[in-house]
Amino acid sequence: MSNLNKDELLALKIAFTYMPKAIEVTKYEYGERYQTVLDHIQHVREILLINDVDPEEVDGDINPQYTPNSTY
Repeated sequence: MSNLNKDELLALKIAFTYMPKAIEVTKYEYGERYQTVLDHIQHVREILLINDVDPEEVDGDINPQYTPNSTY
């Protein structure tokens, strides 16, 4: 799979910030489609990783004003 260009990657990162976190996806909330939602989240995470983007850091990249500073 080829890498995304800069604009495509930015669009994917923005969309990912609005996706539910996998831990939030339950059968109670999403009904019978909960596994499909989990599969979609995993697919987007994999594409981000293929493009050298850490999915755990995306929200901080897109919304740095709402991300707490690290105390490392």
